[in-house]
Amino acid sequence: MRKPEENEAVGEAGTAPDAPETATPAETGDGALPGGDACGVEGGDAPVRPPLQLIGPEDYKRVIEATLFASAAPLTVTALRLLFEPEPGGELVRRLLEELRADWEKAGRGIELAQTASGWRFQTRPDYQVYLDRLKNEKPPRYSRAVMETLAIIAYRQPVTRGDIEDIRGVAVSPGVLKTLESRGWIDVVGHRDTPGRPALFATTKRFLDDMGLRGLAELPALPEIERMMDLVDTAHLKTDAAAPAE
Repeated sequence: MRKPEENEAVGEAGTAPDAPETATPAETGDGALPGGDACGVEGGDAPVRPPLQLIGPEDYKRVIEATLFASAAPLTVTALRLLFEPEPGGELVRRLLEELRADWEKAGRGIELAQTASGWRFQTRPDYQVYLDRLKNEKPPRYSRAVMETLAIIAYRQPVTRGDIEDIRGVAVSPGVLKTLESRGWIDVVGHRDTPGRPALFATTKRFLDDMGLRGLAELPALPEIERMMDLVDTAHLKTDAAAPAE
């Protein structure tokens, strides 16, 4: 006599039980073949290009270059280190940035790699601004002498109160002057002086340093140079606004 389990193994009509069904490509999800490869599957996604193999510092430098080109804002060394795995360390990234800056300087291009208060970015060289200005139809807004003097006092004496500015200039400061600088994001209230009335203390912002292409307050130029740089910044903003699609 056969044992019950033997009868069950043989099955009806003495045949072996059906083999387990094999999943078809359509059942593995997203049209992928077993193993996750979508290549060669009709109607599947396009083949995914494998990531670049980073072998040496030059490969790292090219990745940093491409990332800075694609970024709309300056990037810090800390942010750039996150591009790689394993993370290469800040010293190597800083060295590659300096090499990249030297490469562009040596090539004599109209674009340069610059370090600002917020990080590293590519930007057009100031020498070429006169040619870029020919593409615009509007004149950049001109700042009044009161605005320029107020900005210079805040930049070189910060943090200062409105009363400090008035003492230095010898005239009252119009609220519109401070609002103009605040609306551009170039100054901000950073605290209040511990005196009667607790007047607000004003200081320049990182946005101000970025727009002027400066890494820190130690690089501040003379007042006439700040005025020229502000005009260049306004010109660049006008170009950006003109190029933006209408809503």
